[in-house]
Amino acid sequence: MIVKGEIRDPRVSAAFITGAKVSDNLSVANIFFSVIEGTADKEEVLKGLESAKGFIKTALAKRLKMRKLPDLQFRYDSALETGYKVDDLLREINIEE
Repeated sequence: MIVKGEIRDPRVSAAFITGAKVSDNLSVANIFFSVIEGTADKEEVLKGLESAKGFIKTALAKRLKMRKLPDLQFRYDSALETGYKVDDLLREINIEE
């Protein structure tokens, strides 16, 4: 795992990759990430990932057999955050009963 094991930027340590989607022509890879609630600011994590983009592409190039690697674009995945909100609402409903 490139992000956790090899990148030394502390802003990235709170990130975990939730998915990836590559465009049909293989020119762009959208990498979706999330952070555990309260552990880090998603904007700072995004800055850290953007800063490490060159390193990540180099590490991927060593592992993958592709002529050209897609451009990496990092996107925040809000599904976990939404799940926390739903969970909180369900707890509130449960307490009120």
